[in-house]
Amino acid sequence: MIRYLSFTVLAACSAGTPYFRDVPATRISVNGSVFDVRVRGELAEAVRVNTQYALRLGPIRDRAGLAMAQVSGCPILDVLGDAAVTVGVLGCDREAGERLLLTSVSTPNYECIDYGIYKNIGNGNGYQVFECTPY
Repeated sequence: MIRYLSFTVLAACSAGTPYFRDVPATRISVNGSVFDVRVRGELAEAVRVNTQYALRLGPIRDRAGLAMAQVSGCPILDVLGDAAVTVGVLGCDREAGERLLLTSVSTPNYECIDYGIYKNIGNGNGYQVFECTPY
């Protein structure tokens, strides 16, 4: 008798939500969390792609906001979502090349340093690594 084993493989999908699906992603790491960030219009999306213990948005929220700010070049006014997929509201008009003066009062200020570390994940792909601290 031949027995067959059936395996179900769950793969992390970072294709983006429907609104961001056709937008190319920029992979970035902030304080140990790795995100695929997409920017479209006045919104940015950060999909966490690394395995990391995070039951709720709280510990990941600031990191996702920092990742979206680094990729978009805009301050992030608000971050909504869960520990896996977040959406941020941009605080500037990227298409007009203007920064808005609106900022969220509750968002702490962070200083992010790019140490020039490039994580190579193979096949010519990789991402930048940032370390960010509040000031």
